[in-house]
Amino acid sequence: MKKNILWRFVLIGTTVILAIVFFLPNTPLFRYMPEWWKNNMPNKGITLGLDLQGGVHLVFEVEGDKAVEITTERIAESLRDIAAKKKITAEITRSGLLLSVTPNSQEARKAIEDSYPILTPVETGTKLVYRLSDKEAQRIRDNSVTQAVETIRNRIDQFGVAEPTIIRQGTNEIVVQLPGIKDPKRAIDIIGKTAQLEFKLVDDSSPVAAELPGTIRPGEEETLLAKFAGKIPPDDEILFEKAANRETGEVLKRPVLVKKQTLMTGDLLTEAKVNIDQRFNEPYVSLTFNAAGAKLFEEITAANVKKRLAIILDGTVYSAPVIQERIGGGSAQITGRFSMDEAKDLTIVLRAGALPAPVKMLENVTVGPSLGTDSIEAGKRAGIIGTLLVILFMIVYYKLSGVIADFALILNIVLLLGAMAFLNATLTMPGIAGIILAIGMAVDSNVLMFERMRDEMKLGKTPRAAVDSGYDKAFWTIFDSHVTTLITAAVLFQFGTGPIKGFAVTLSLGVAINLFTALIGTKSIFDLINSRKEVKRLSI
Repeated sequence: MKKNILWRFVLIGTTVILAIVFFLPNTPLFRYMPEWWKNNMPNKGITLGLDLQGGVHLVFEVEGDKAVEITTERIAESLRDIAAKKKITAEITRSGLLLSVTPNSQEARKAIEDSYPILTPVETGTKLVYRLSDKEAQRIRDNSVTQAVETIRNRIDQFGVAEPTIIRQGTNEIVVQLPGIKDPKRAIDIIGKTAQLEFKLVDDSSPVAAELPGTIRPGEEETLLAKFAGKIPPDDEILFEKAANRETGEVLKRPVLVKKQTLMTGDLLTEAKVNIDQRFNEPYVSLTFNAAGAKLFEEITAANVKKRLAIILDGTVYSAPVIQERIGGGSAQITGRFSMDEAKDLTIVLRAGALPAPVKMLENVTVGPSLGTDSIEAGKRAGIIGTLLVILFMIVYYKLSGVIADFALILNIVLLLGAMAFLNATLTMPGIAGIILAIGMAVDSNVLMFERMRDEMKLGKTPRAAVDSGYDKAFWTIFDSHVTTLITAAVLFQFGTGPIKGFAVTLSLGVAINLFTALIGTKSIFDLINSRKEVKRLSI
């Protein structure tokens, strides 16, 4: 055997062995492999997509205007502090996206515009009215979507979902795909929770606090708020705390009158973890603040001894303990009769950080595992039947040359599965379609070469010369068709979403591997046959 033929077979054998090694984790044999193999060799393989193993497909809309409102409120709080320090008499309030300052004074206007040049004046009559500039508001909206993607990804990573898909879609939408998830509702709750942690003082000194009922039933909140609408002090608001009866287990709501001013937020947190209350053997969440948070928390507790401090998450009061003394060390607790899963989920959203704006669910599609199994079986059946028909056709029509083409076809499939396993690619139903299309292109390449070889033999050339000439003349046609397909697949991958990307990945790999198997694999076998003896007739 000539050396140039030998190295080609060595190359083919090496790639086949590597493909089998990479694909091994997807086979039952992997469980019998020794531990050193599992620890040092590829151990992930091909991951099944949402449509093949079941899971959840979610589409969220990030409410960007809410992020602008939150920023406007923070600016309002900052301006109140600036006015107090500079002893400027001004009432600063926020209404939606607008910031109002009364009365209109040159001193107040200068302080505001010097501190926040991003504010644009809307009204300058008896009162000053500002809003964020259009450029700044759009920047906040864009950033809120980007931050929401990262926050959701952090939460899902801590939740432990394998191979999730989290991508931005359009201007303000986020697509989340969670394959193989067993508790969709719990995952949705974790993703959608804003996790805005706030510390506010409870206003027990107001007469309204004494009039509030001890507990109400869930669903009666709006009625109670309407009843006290004209009585609530302008700086206060009514929130609700879950009040569970330890004996009966009945869940009620307890109205709590709190100050609107937020003394501290969760952005100063460094750690949140689950601990067990030794008295009631129930889990609670312990919080640890950074240095700035610890200092601020100590100042808040020192200034409000014997008052109640409400710990609020997404507008719900979780606990409101009485501050007995100054609390140093930068730690706090959230209690509230959690189950262990609820406590763990709460720590996940707190550690991952708050969403920059609320998210609204636009689409929720749950794919059951049984449907995924059906899709796998249908894909397998279609692939096997299609491959067998192609193999049979090639043998009947091209005889021995067809057998050689079938060898390249099987080699193509083996290398494709190995390459996907090496890349830890996610296989979807469109991905299976990409594999089948790649198989079709592999057959098409061989058909082009075989027909060229037939034409050369009709001209009276020897089998060896016909093979060489057929491959040479078909090369650029095959190369051109494969490169244009690769360009199309690259565009699909760049601009497509999950299933489209799955199709693009398998198609790209299939096309690249097909060039190898068609131009090196089958050519090597023909060269091997022609090198051993003088072939008088080619079975084609």
